[in-house]
Amino acid sequence: MSWFGNDSRRDVEVHRYPLLIYVLLPLAALVLQAWLPRIIGPYIWFDLPLVVTIYFALGRRNPMQGTLLGMAMGLFEDALSHRAIGINGLAKTIAGFLAGSVGIRIEVDNQTIRLLLGFALSWLSSAIYLFVNRFLLGLPMEWNWLTELFRAVGNTLIVLVLFPLLDRMQVRD
Repeated sequence: MSWFGNDSRRDVEVHRYPLLIYVLLPLAALVLQAWLPRIIGPYIWFDLPLVVTIYFALGRRNPMQGTLLGMAMGLFEDALSHRAIGINGLAKTIAGFLAGSVGIRIEVDNQTIRLLLGFALSWLSSAIYLFVNRFLLGLPMEWNWLTELFRAVGNTLIVLVLFPLLDRMQVRD
């Protein structure tokens, strides 16, 4: 008998959703991420595809699915923007993998843990984006860590609102 109630972290409930949620939510996040900066301006302080990637990777508790979703979301986001293809793909792939890996090891249904992970993975995604642009591609960039801090806080606020709403849409067995 296990002290924690489950013999393995894989025995913990994996969140399941209707197929429509799996299709429409990432699509809506990509469209809004491409469309809102044109309306609001270039100083957009959130990354919806990253938040969706983190949510599904944490809920599915599978690093491979988180990796593939992060890759797809990042590549599609790059295709809809003026940036080089693959930069966001790499950053979101790593964030999706880490979110899926954390989902296996700890209980991620706690809202505080989700907020901390949303903040940390947003910050990490920004750091990877900077590293790839500046050091691997050698592209000159204007970078402000205060802006990235605001982006991480903005993503955390979206996590605070979006994750409980999506939890209500789960398919219960």
